[in-house]
Amino acid sequence: MIELFKRKIIRVFKNHSLPRWLVFLIDSGTVFFSFLLAYMLRYNFEVYTFDISIVFRQSYLVLAVYAIFNLVFKSYSGMIRHTTIRDTYKIIITNLSGLAVLFLITIMSRKYEWSPIFNIPLSILLIHTGAVTILLFFFRVVVKIFYEFASSSSHDRKNVLIYGSGEMGILVKRLIEGDPKNLYRLKGFIDDEKRIQGKKVDGYKVFSGEVLTKDFIDNEDVKVFIIAINNIAPAKKKEVIESMIQFGCEILDTPSFDTWMNGQLEVRNLKKVKFEDLLGRDPITLDLEKIQNGLIGKTILVTGGAGSIGSEIARQLTRFNTKQLIIVDQAETPSFYLGEELKTKMPGCNFRIIIGDITRSEYMEEIFRKYKPEIVFHAAAYKHVPLMETHPHEAFRVNVGGTKIISELAIKYNAEKFVMISSDKAVNPTNVMGATKKICELLVHALSSRKGIKTQFITTRFGNVLGSNGSVIPLFNKQIADGGPVTITHPDITRFFMTIPEACQLVLEAGFMGNGGEIYVFDMGEPVKVLDVALNLIRLSGLEPHKDIKIKYVGLRPGEKLYEELFSEDEPMIPTHHPKISIAQVADSDFETINIKVDKILGSLNKMSETSVIEGMQEIVPGYSSKFELIDH
Repeated sequence: MIELFKRKIIRVFKNHSLPRWLVFLIDSGTVFFSFLLAYMLRYNFEVYTFDISIVFRQSYLVLAVYAIFNLVFKSYSGMIRHTTIRDTYKIIITNLSGLAVLFLITIMSRKYEWSPIFNIPLSILLIHTGAVTILLFFFRVVVKIFYEFASSSSHDRKNVLIYGSGEMGILVKRLIEGDPKNLYRLKGFIDDEKRIQGKKVDGYKVFSGEVLTKDFIDNEDVKVFIIAINNIAPAKKKEVIESMIQFGCEILDTPSFDTWMNGQLEVRNLKKVKFEDLLGRDPITLDLEKIQNGLIGKTILVTGGAGSIGSEIARQLTRFNTKQLIIVDQAETPSFYLGEELKTKMPGCNFRIIIGDITRSEYMEEIFRKYKPEIVFHAAAYKHVPLMETHPHEAFRVNVGGTKIISELAIKYNAEKFVMISSDKAVNPTNVMGATKKICELLVHALSSRKGIKTQFITTRFGNVLGSNGSVIPLFNKQIADGGPVTITHPDITRFFMTIPEACQLVLEAGFMGNGGEIYVFDMGEPVKVLDVALNLIRLSGLEPHKDIKIKYVGLRPGEKLYEELFSEDEPMIPTHHPKISIAQVADSDFETINIKVDKILGSLNKMSETSVIEGMQEIVPGYSSKFELIDH
């Protein structure tokens, strides 16, 4: 019976909320009638001892003064069910301000003999201030008590710990308590600040991080851990997540404080922490002035602009004062969504989406002729190793042929810079995709050394980016969502990982370093075991590896390495002024020799067998060895 009553009350709270104007009217009514009550109390309810008509007129004066301060301090604007100390503070300030003004009016009235309406007994003013403060506070507390009573339903709720008892932590606590779905039950705060450990914040105990043991988690039946610290350092966040991930709790993160202050205060804003948070990377520091000077007033072309890397480069370019942004991609749907995103989020950006294939030389030339881009970011390429291993013709046509067309057009139309996106798979390549990227590196590097070439050619090389289309993270997440198994090629396989924004920020930085011809290699941190990635993603989902989600080993795929490299032995590493960017010092390449070999393959590509294409690539890249026998189709 009680539970039914609670459900009805919570349904009322869920579907109805007092509008501000109504709260204002209720507060005003309270002010008016409490003033009449103050007179009654002062004169012991002996109505005949004072002039009731003057009292009513004085009550209108009091109401007007209080209404003004109510509007100034907005004491009516808080959500009643979530009344806080700050709301009480607003009520007190409003009432004291009203008292001060009415007190001043009374003194002036007595001094200058104004109308009796303005001469309110000081004792009445004091009684009224006390009464109205108590009544307004009581009204809010009653509503809050009813709401908390209704929301204390005994149905299954997840016990929660909040990491951080500061302003953000308290905000999350109130959000949980005010959630209509009533999903969570707070057990307390975790905080590293020793002076508040053992004390209570907003009625809940603050624990030290040292209590986070399996016994404590089990005894308290903690199911959810929420990180609620504004601007937490990446290394500290990584440490906190790693300390909790072993307990099988669901770990949630709060959005940026700016988002919350804009009114988006809902439990659904709490998101699961991402695998990127386990990298613990410090934010990248960019030479924004140099990048801005290189981009200001320029027309920028991004090929592959709707892909994972290209679209992020486009987003980051909108931060700078460019003249026009030209985005070329052959994928219609991603291009459409990118265009809609840019229109919505960057309304002042002058951009143009063009659907086109970079291997169509006449069409690409028309784009260069019409827009004359000064900076080219070349991100268009096929990247999936297993697919390209069985489609070497297409890999060579798009990756090498497309790069040749765009780079030559950049020279022909006097582009200032050409920045090519390469891959760590170009180092000692063992697969088709890596070999085509290595040929692109050789081609671009050779172009940069030709006499009379004014275009600066820059190559950027990095490893896997987290969350890119078809990458391991989305794949694992889908497999986990489907109940498993999570498939891994080999238990010892490792990869370098970097976030998409990180990679693209470094692309912009490298694009305006040096004089051309450099191959910039990004610091990817330490290689990570793919098995560890899978295990952590399973745990971050609140599941237990091998028990809830099985791991299945499927063997190395054609062309796949156990580990990746960022430098080969014959490429000495040269540091730059940026701690995360180095230069791979490569030997000079003869453009004519490479160009002849590339043209030879491109000219007869459709007539060649898969074996012949690979043999042709091996002539250009002697270190490339295909470990898997290809079957001609």
